[in-house]
Amino acid sequence: MTDSIQGNTGDILNWPMLKVKYRTDPEKIAALLPPGIEPGAEPMVTLTIYNFPVPNIPEYGIVTTIDANYNGIEGEYTLGYGIDQESAIFVSQETNGQPKYPCETQYYRFMDQVVAKCTHQGYTFVEFNGTSTGVDEPMEEWTQNEWWIKVSRAVSVGGPATAYDFPPHVVHVASKYGTQRREKVEGQLVLRDSPWDPLASKLPMLEQVSAYLWWPIFLDRSITLAGELDGPGFLPFADTISGSRWPGVNGGPAELA
Repeated sequence: MTDSIQGNTGDILNWPMLKVKYRTDPEKIAALLPPGIEPGAEPMVTLTIYNFPVPNIPEYGIVTTIDANYNGIEGEYTLGYGIDQESAIFVSQETNGQPKYPCETQYYRFMDQVVAKCTHQGYTFVEFNGTSTGVDEPMEEWTQNEWWIKVSRAVSVGGPATAYDFPPHVVHVASKYGTQRREKVEGQLVLRDSPWDPLASKLPMLEQVSAYLWWPIFLDRSITLAGELDGPGFLPFADTISGSRWPGVNGGPAELA
């Protein structure tokens, strides 16, 4: 890890990711995981707020993951990628099962101040305000295992589909990272009630564990089908909000259906 940022000044490749981790109720995590995917060792939620070029224009977003294991491999089950670039949403879902959906994110740094706010369907569901305290301890190279779900229910008319054109499969995203720089951030995460992004109710914060700015070094990434889940067992998890994995009805919140 270096004390300086490499590359062109102002290049959006130089934007750090804001990563905030917090502890929640283990039962809340278990309720969101379909049969075949198990809760991780700790009931941890990770929010990653970013501005990154996809493929070469700025994409502001927030990633919500919960610690979870599949086939004995420790990783993170992804509930959603809330992004502001519509062109990347549908192709990502169709191709890889990446749970992207539309979301507006304000994220910036001014001197030592770090500010982020995420809004979907008029509801601001995440806010963060903090202050960077400078370079943090170095990180070793590491591999993040992320679990997505690729599924397509059967074509149906006049009622809900109870079969599949493509049954639910786990997609294993293995990303190897180094760290160019990391800065600890002292600040407070606030979760606000939203029927569209129900973090405050489905994954309430019991304890904020860490917050830091992270400049990653991208070393490797693979996206592969890892195995099929039980189809009937997955049906209660097939209705989701927008393109996320939050439980919903007909693409929206259950309470608005």
